[in-house]
Amino acid sequence: MKHVFGPVPSRRLGLSLGVDLVVPKTCTMDCIYCECGPTTDCRIERDSFVDPRAVLDELAAVLKDGPRLDFVTISGSGEPTLSTDLGPVIDGIREMTDARVAVLTNAGLVTDPAVRAALSKADVIVPSLDAVSAEAFERVNRPHASLDPAAIVDGLVALRQEFSGEIWLETVIVAGINDSDDEVALIAEAVRRIRPDRVQVNTVVRPPAVAGTEAVSSERLAEIAAALGPSAEVIAQPSGGSQRRIDGAEELIYEMAARRPVTVQDVASAVGISLAESAKLIGAMTDEGVLEVVRHGDMLYHSAMARKGEGK
Repeated sequence: MKHVFGPVPSRRLGLSLGVDLVVPKTCTMDCIYCECGPTTDCRIERDSFVDPRAVLDELAAVLKDGPRLDFVTISGSGEPTLSTDLGPVIDGIREMTDARVAVLTNAGLVTDPAVRAALSKADVIVPSLDAVSAEAFERVNRPHASLDPAAIVDGLVALRQEFSGEIWLETVIVAGINDSDDEVALIAEAVRRIRPDRVQVNTVVRPPAVAGTEAVSSERLAEIAAALGPSAEVIAQPSGGSQRRIDGAEELIYEMAARRPVTVQDVASAVGISLAESAKLIGAMTDEGVLEVVRHGDMLYHSAMARKGEGK
């Protein structure tokens, strides 16, 4: 699969199948906290990056034998609103599943009516708004030079007026940059104007694009959520231990490996964990006789062993 990944058990979206419409790492911003690494193509020009028919064919193949989904989520390795295929792909998804459609976006292009029209085909839009002041916006998001945070807020206000579905606004708080009372007050004012259904307060919980990018404390996140109003909630994982632990990860890995041999990278992408965590989890499942190692050329794959009472 080149364009479809998962399904992934998500705290926010339930069982979600991911769809990627851009080429890594194509984005309108180069956020210092991004888990996908530095942006290699920072742009605002929209284009068709992949064959939309190939995307939908992959999706159909997964849906044929896969579990019942809560969401099909358009996100991936860059900014999905850069894709001119966003609207048509959402239309195609609706023809093959009754799962809800979500789009994760950094909101940089919501000033464009065509982008808002494409986004409005979804059931849930999850836009980011990490900063409102120009200084914090530049430091946290490192945007394309043409992007302006005030205009983005205006675009989100317009999106709210045009879109009848749910908007879950996400803000990622980085220590020492956008965690001050003044910056939080600016975000809170934007929230009042945008009127999202939810505000999801997050911080740096996975290895960031820029070393030294630090999370804020759980206590500060709670204070910020309170300042952003009654619709705000903290979604960051608590500090300590694994950066992200998903209930049922072993079962998901087994289901994947039962359909086709998987690599450590496949599991990391699908489950939403680091490569190190993926390797450790796969190693434990291999030691337990749940998975077996299959070598193909220079690559190591992992296939599901038959469970007791089952044929493989």
